[in-house]
Amino acid sequence: MIAEETLVKELKQKETQAKAFEVLINTYKERLYWHIRRIVLDHDDADDVLQNTFIKVFRNIEKFKGDSKLYSWMYRIGTNEAITFLKTKSKKLGVSSDELIERKASTLEADVYFEGDAIQLKLQQAIASLPEKQKLVFNMKYYEEMKYGEIAEILDVSVGGLKASYHLAVKKIEAFLKQE
Repeated sequence: MIAEETLVKELKQKETQAKAFEVLINTYKERLYWHIRRIVLDHDDADDVLQNTFIKVFRNIEKFKGDSKLYSWMYRIGTNEAITFLKTKSKKLGVSSDELIERKASTLEADVYFEGDAIQLKLQQAIASLPEKQKLVFNMKYYEEMKYGEIAEILDVSVGGLKASYHLAVKKIEAFLKQE
């Protein structure tokens, strides 16, 4: 695997940009896809948002200063793209973003790309019921096993606030799962 500094340098040079971008996509597409998918819940929507994310990364790589890790910067772009996508789609449908996510969560069982049992389905519905920030923090910590510092860098919030959000998310999920 290519070192991050080398990859960034190659992404910024016209002669090496195409090959470096191919490496970037191959390195991060799966992780980014699942991060985005956990936000938008739908496979086709996740593919669209992932494509938009990589387009933004490509167009803005010159602005990447290296103050954070490359993947943190890309996750931030992917997160913002997913949230923007949900807001735009919910506005078109005349519902709130939370209502849109709840609708998608209730139809997960019919999604041919959803690979989970009844417990996974219930967990996804519990996560979908969380407020946006708690959902993001929970997904990054639980599924992607990110450290609080990494999540704080991506979401641009304090570690203390993240820990509180994660704790609240876990409590709400536990309560949701105990229903019925």
